[in-house]
Amino acid sequence: MHSDALYAGSIIDYAAPTVRERLASEGPLSLSDGELIAALIGTGIHGKGVQALADEVLGLLDVSRSVPDPAILRRISGMGEAKACAVAAALELGRRVYGLREKRVASPRDIWPLVSHWADRKQERFICCSLNGAHELIAARIVSVGLVNRTVVHPREVFADPLTDRACAVVVAHNHPSGRLEPSPEDREITQRLKSAADTLGLALLDHIIFTREAFFSFVEHGLLEPPNPD
Repeated sequence: MHSDALYAGSIIDYAAPTVRERLASEGPLSLSDGELIAALIGTGIHGKGVQALADEVLGLLDVSRSVPDPAILRRISGMGEAKACAVAAALELGRRVYGLREKRVASPRDIWPLVSHWADRKQERFICCSLNGAHELIAARIVSVGLVNRTVVHPREVFADPLTDRACAVVVAHNHPSGRLEPSPEDREITQRLKSAADTLGLALLDHIIFTREAFFSFVEHGLLEPPNPD
C-alpha cells in the first residue's frame, strides 16, 4: 500500500508547474479534467508520474455513478489516504455547491456545457442526461466508453437509469475525439433506434448532441430527429 509520503531513495514528480501556473493565472476553466486532478493530488509516486496517476483516477470517475469513497480511490496504486480523501472531498463539495442538478434545458446550447468536459477524452463517451417534467437536469451519466455502435449503445442500457430516475425526458450525447462533428451513418441509425424505444417507454428523446470542446451538432437543429410534440 502506498502512502503520500516520500519513499526513501525514490523521486516523486510534482504536478507540472505549468499546470499550477495556468490554474493560478487563467483559472480552472483553462485545465482539462485530468489536469485538474493532477493539480489536486499534487504528486505522483516513483515510477508513475502525477499526470499518469491523475489519468487513472479520471478513468475511475468516468465509470462511477456517484462520488467514489476514499477506499475505492485507494485501490489505485499511488493513491494514499491523503490523496484519496482530498479527491473525494473536492468532488463532493463540488457536487453540493455547484452541482448540475436542476439546470433547465431549453435548447441544445443548454446541454453542451453539461457534457463538454468529456470532450477531451481519447475514446468516445456516450452520455444520457435524465430530465424531469420541467426539463431540469436530474443526472448526466456515461453509458458506454469506446466506439459508438449498436452493440454498446443499446436502448436497454441507455434508458435504464432514466427509468429509475422517473425521468420524463432524456437527451443523449457523445464526443467525437477526431474533432469532426458530422454524424456517421451509425450515429443516425442509433438515434432512430433510441427514438423508437423512447416513444415505447413514454420518454421524450429531446435531442442527440455530438460535441467537441469547441462546438456541437444537434440532430434536432439539423432535421435529423423530430422533436417531441408538446403536451
